[in-house]
Amino acid sequence: MASKRFILKRLLLLVPVLLGVATFVFVILHLASGDPARVILGQRAPQEQVIQLRQELGLNDPLYIQYGRFLVDAAQFDFGESYVIAQGNSVRSVLADKIPVTLELALYGQVVGILLGIPLGVISAVKQDTLTDHLGRVGALSGISVPIYWSGPMLILAFSTYLSIFPASGRIGSTIFLDNHWTLLGMQLPLTGMVTVDTLLLGEFGAWTSAVTHLFLPAMTIGIYSMALISRMMRSSMLEVVRQDYMRTARAKGQGSKITIMKHGFRNALIPVITVIGIQFGSLLGGAVLTETVFGIGGIGTMLVSAIQSNDFPLVQGTVLTFALLFTLVNLLVDITYSYLDPRIQQ
Repeated sequence: MASKRFILKRLLLLVPVLLGVATFVFVILHLASGDPARVILGQRAPQEQVIQLRQELGLNDPLYIQYGRFLVDAAQFDFGESYVIAQGNSVRSVLADKIPVTLELALYGQVVGILLGIPLGVISAVKQDTLTDHLGRVGALSGISVPIYWSGPMLILAFSTYLSIFPASGRIGSTIFLDNHWTLLGMQLPLTGMVTVDTLLLGEFGAWTSAVTHLFLPAMTIGIYSMALISRMMRSSMLEVVRQDYMRTARAKGQGSKITIMKHGFRNALIPVITVIGIQFGSLLGGAVLTETVFGIGGIGTMLVSAIQSNDFPLVQGTVLTFALLFTLVNLLVDITYSYLDPRIQQ
C-alpha cells in the first residue's frame, strides 16, 4: 500500500496544477469577446443598466483584483450564478445536478473497456501472430478508428430499432423520469444523482433494470473505444514482459505458462496500462459530448458546449475547473495504484 508520505506528496503536487488551470481559464475567458453584463441583460438593455451591472459584478475592477477574487471563490467552490443556461441558479448546484450524469456514463464505459480490453490484450500477446491475435488487433484498430457519432447510431439501429432489446435514448423509463428528476415511492430523487445507484439503494429493482438497459448502449459506445486503447496497450506491455529474464527463469523451473503469465507477468504488465486507463477516464469525462447528444443524455459535456456558445462565463469556469479537479484526482488514484503494483515506485 502507498505510504501517507507518498500520498501527501502527490496531493501537494495537485495544488500548482489546479492553480495553473484556474489561471489559464481566467485569462482565456477574459480574452474572449462578449460582455458578461450584456449577456445577462440582453442586447437591447439600456447602456445605463449594463454599466450598473458591471459595477455590481466587479467587472470594472483592475484585472489583478478580479483574479484574486476568482481564486478565493474557486477555492471555496463558489463560481457565482449562471448567466444564461440556468439563469438565477448557482453554478455549484448546476454542476451537482449534471456531474453525476456524466460520471455514471464514464464509469460504466470505462468498466466495459477494462473488462473487454485487458483480457483481449493478454490473449493477443500470449497467442502472438496467430489468427486470434490478428482478429484482436483488427478489432482494436476498428474500435479506435470508428467515430462515436457513427457507432452510436449503428448500435441504436441494431439493438433498438431492429431487435428492440435496448432503449434508444434517456437514462431511465419515461414513467419514472420527469424533467431531469425522478421519483420513487413518493421520494424526490436523485440521492446520488446516478440512477442505477439510487434505484439499487432503494431496492427498486424494476427501476434499476430500466436504468441499466437505458445506459447499456451509451456505455458500450464509449466502452468500445476505451476497450480498443486498453487492449492495444495491454498487448504491447505483455509482449515486453514475457520476454524478460524472470519470466524465462520461472518457466525453466517447470512452472506452467498460465501460472507464470498471471502470477509474474500480468501484474508488471498492468503498470503502463493503468496510465492509459486513468487518462482515458479523464477523456471520457470531458469527451462524452457526442455520446450524450446521440443518446439524449443531458450530462455536463453537453452543458459545457452550450455554456461556451452562450458566453455563460461562470458556468464555463466552474465546469472546466471541476474537470481539472476530477482529472487530477484520477491521476492521484493512478499513482497510488502504481505504488501497490510496484512498491519501488514510491522511492
